[in-house]
Amino acid sequence: MGYWKPLEILARLTEETGELAREINHRFGPKKKKATEDKKELEEEIADVIFTLACLANSLNLDIDRGFKSVMDKCYGRDKDRFEKR
Repeated sequence: MGYWKPLEILARLTEETGELAREINHRFGPKKKKATEDKKELEEEIADVIFTLACLANSLNLDIDRGFKSVMDKCYGRDKDRFEKR
């Protein structure tokens, strides 16, 4: 069967990101949940976003591990003195 088309996966990513944003807004922002709304787990909402990004990368034959390592190397180099060490 394979993956959906890239734009379909992007639409799904937008949906998943919206669900994450909504949950963060309910927990930390001014808009609280209605009594009828279920509490969602932030871990699962974040995992949904990561999974959808992995599907997009795989559908395009991209090496997400290599891309992530490159970004982290860049961040560690650029930000090495930016934050206080713990």
